[in-house]
Amino acid sequence: MPVVSDLRQYTYCPRIIYYQYCLPQIRPVTYKMAAGNAAQESEEQREQRRSLRVYGLQDGARYFNLEVESGRYDLRGRVDLAIKRADEAIPIEYKDSPGRAGQHVYLQLTAYGMLLEELWQVPARRGFIYFIPARRAREVALTAELRAQVGAALTGINTIISTEHMPAPPAQRGKCEICEFRRFCNDVV
Repeated sequence: MPVVSDLRQYTYCPRIIYYQYCLPQIRPVTYKMAAGNAAQESEEQREQRRSLRVYGLQDGARYFNLEVESGRYDLRGRVDLAIKRADEAIPIEYKDSPGRAGQHVYLQLTAYGMLLEELWQVPARRGFIYFIPARRAREVALTAELRAQVGAALTGINTIISTEHMPAPPAQRGKCEICEFRRFCNDVV
């Protein structure tokens, strides 16, 4: 069963999905990955002491590292922070970046919203990306368009896994320069 973070990887480069599922023994861990995980753990400790004001909320129950799974979407994951209110579910994704988020982050956040809707049976109309270095949150509308993109990406991920066919490299070859899998892509210079 794919995990939500696969959406981020697939959007960056579909080959990462191929390597993770078809050749799992070669998964490298980079310094950037380890540093991001450490920053997130530290931020979670601070978050537990804060009010919900940074999200513009007065109330809500917080759930850290909430495991979510859906048979409907054939997807599972762990939400960095989920806020449950009487009338809505709100996913929050921590990012160790200065204030930019690519499309892959929006898809990841949307997928978490979809999973929370199924779990709690309340709508997830919005989510937040919390930028750790800036200590600020950006609200993101979880639109029908983003939900459709999540569905399309899941179809692509499942196709790669079931056919075990390596996709073409990304059109933006600049991504390859910083990719931890670059040394395995013999057709990328």
